[in-house]
Amino acid sequence: MSDIKKAVLAYSGGLDTSVILKWLQDTYQCEVVTFTADIGQGEELEPARAKALKMGIKPENIFIDDMREEFVRDFVFPMFRANTVYEGEYLLGTSIARPLIAKRLIEIATKTGAEAIAHGATGKGNDQVRFELGAYALNPNIRVIAPWREWDLLSREKLMAYAENAGIPIDMKHKQGGSPYSMDANLLHISFEGRHLEDPAAEAEESMWRWTVSPEAAPDKAEYLDIEFANGDIVALNDKKMSPAQVLAKLNELGGKHGIGRLDLVENRYVGMKSRGCYETPGGTIMLKAHRAIESITLDREVAHLKDDLMPRYASMIYNGYWWSPERRALQTLIDHTQNCVNGWVRIKLYKGNVIVVGRDSKTDSLFDPTIATFEDDKGAYDQKDAAGFIKLNALRMRIAANLHQKK
Repeated sequence: MSDIKKAVLAYSGGLDTSVILKWLQDTYQCEVVTFTADIGQGEELEPARAKALKMGIKPENIFIDDMREEFVRDFVFPMFRANTVYEGEYLLGTSIARPLIAKRLIEIATKTGAEAIAHGATGKGNDQVRFELGAYALNPNIRVIAPWREWDLLSREKLMAYAENAGIPIDMKHKQGGSPYSMDANLLHISFEGRHLEDPAAEAEESMWRWTVSPEAAPDKAEYLDIEFANGDIVALNDKKMSPAQVLAKLNELGGKHGIGRLDLVENRYVGMKSRGCYETPGGTIMLKAHRAIESITLDREVAHLKDDLMPRYASMIYNGYWWSPERRALQTLIDHTQNCVNGWVRIKLYKGNVIVVGRDSKTDSLFDPTIATFEDDKGAYDQKDAAGFIKLNALRMRIAANLHQKK
């Protein structure tokens, strides 16, 4: 008999978390609270409520929350202010959703008096780290139940058998084999792993992709998009003011239409293994390109370079589950301070998988001075003779070394 009386389960209503719900009831004999987050995965969530009720969960213990605006405003946008990319390519679509879910799990545990939280992340993946580091950072005394590290149901066949024996309804898609991929979706991206993709030499099947057309099938005519920034965040598209979630949804729509945002990546997981995944991040791909473009005319050179130096550290913090850490918060304060001047607009051309910057301006914060940068007569704005001294000073150490080597 466990001393845990109540646990909050991150619950999707799918096969895995339905089995976990029953397993918690059987193994821990505790009261279960379910939490289902809408972060833009595009699925109907009310069936999760019906399934939870069928499994004996009290109505007051079922939480289904629309968190799309909070997700983009408080997690995606701050991450993109840093131009965050992990290992040169990955825009961290799965990683950035986990701290929000951990935060809400802890909030619900506090509200309902639960001693523990439970999640369905496997013992091989990164999500177990992200959920649990976030939970402990927000409530150091919380208990964590990770069934995949405790039970022996380590195959789909065993899960199916457990579900049938427990009377858990199994969707027809599971009986027929389900999707050939393990998928995760939110407003920022959709990811695909497993099955066919476990051979890193095999090209992803075209039928796998959900959000984007192939570049070959994209429209033959380019589409232009004006993106307005305020303090580093997108606030309007083509002069239409939008909320953060509306911005990302619209960018996903446009990017997907033009074949933008596909990625096939072998990444280094936190737990030590290499893992191949395919990702669709159309809106994020556009956002990153546009944000760097507006920064190119509004940020001081050394500030921009400092941000670029710090970005890989920031990306690793998010990937490895340290969103709620003091170092990430400290770095975010610096990043956000740099964004006070990142105001203006960027014009983007979308064409067959490409995001092409074709214009940018800032009426209030542009550091681009055409009177100095011009190739025409600058009327004395810049004295080209000044460059000679700068070059000689920077060359001095190399001339000394060259003279020494010539004597040997």
